[in-house]
Amino acid sequence: MIKLKYMAIRIDENKINEVLTRGVDEVIDKENLKRKLMSGRKLRVKLGIDPTSPNIHLGRAVSLLKLRDFQELGHQIILIIGDFTGMVGDTSDKDSERPMLPEKQVKENMKTYAKQAGKILDIKKAEVEYNSKWLKKLGFAEIGKLANQFSLGEFIARENIKDRMEKGKPVSLRELLYPLMQGYDSVAIKADVEMGGTDQRFNLLAGRTIQALYGQEPQDILMTNLIVGTDNRKMSSSWGNAINVMDEPKEMFGKVMSTTDELIIPYFEHCTRVDMWKIDDFKNKLATGINPRDIKMELAYEITKLYWGEKGAKEGKNYFISTFQKKNIPNEIPEFKLAGKNIIDVLVEAKLAESRGDAKRLIEQGAIEIDGEQIKTFDKIIEKNSVIQKGKRFFAKII
Repeated sequence: MIKLKYMAIRIDENKINEVLTRGVDEVIDKENLKRKLMSGRKLRVKLGIDPTSPNIHLGRAVSLLKLRDFQELGHQIILIIGDFTGMVGDTSDKDSERPMLPEKQVKENMKTYAKQAGKILDIKKAEVEYNSKWLKKLGFAEIGKLANQFSLGEFIARENIKDRMEKGKPVSLRELLYPLMQGYDSVAIKADVEMGGTDQRFNLLAGRTIQALYGQEPQDILMTNLIVGTDNRKMSSSWGNAINVMDEPKEMFGKVMSTTDELIIPYFEHCTRVDMWKIDDFKNKLATGINPRDIKMELAYEITKLYWGEKGAKEGKNYFISTFQKKNIPNEIPEFKLAGKNIIDVLVEAKLAESRGDAKRLIEQGAIEIDGEQIKTFDKIIEKNSVIQKGKRFFAKII
């Protein structure tokens, strides 16, 4: 649990400028928001997260860290867990329609969301809301009133929607409703500021329009940059390239070390709160030819420390050095009673692969070894006491 030193309003221009620029792509209206922050007025700052998977990853934590920045300035932060919008599905960043999720699955996914957010925020001093509280009550009359504020042309002009339509991919009417729901969230909690990734721009702006409809002052918007995952695609739980805030220290440290060198500085800026002057120093050292691995070790340490403290960071670092730099097999390997099964089934059941398709992809890429030998076929039967290794960091012993 993060313990915040400052809860009264802080008027610190240097800190405010950093809040408005660090990891930020766009602010609407930047000058207006800065005036509010400098005025000493306590703002209501909103961030919504849909529980479309059980884990909050570092990509989502970028906005949570920014929310913490506002909390440290003394403002009231509101975390909205989208138990209703999570069922409907936002396709702002998708090239195909996101399927509706069953209510039971959404409830299961969000069980530990507040706890995970508490790795970053002082959750006891935050407002945590669930948007089913107000969205379930809306009827057709109210939804029609909201929908009347937007044209179909505005919606289909969005790049990913336009691209899907040009390719003949379906776009459901349900998808048109999502921005209305996210916008109404801002009305329900009377937001002064809303944060989100750059892929949320249309939805964030919808909040301003809908607030004006209800006689509220339109919220200011702060959009954070998106970060990519371990495979250089946008970080996503569904793609298996995420670093999750609940990953154990050894796993978290190793995942950070597996990222490409090009991500060192962006990760420092977006995923840590290391001083910017120090990040500039790292950037200069990389430009002069220092081994990127040395800087990345500091990055992995800082990220792991943020979620697990000094003890966890040291544990992750020592494990990485012992296991990967010295090429030792770990002393403690998870054991699974899966002897006699096919390699595809074993990879899935041992949680080394997300699905059978993912297991086949890993084998095709040469990422799977059994007792030190690379596996290239899908029909391998796993024998008792075999040690399976995925990449450099993940092991399982079959008993």
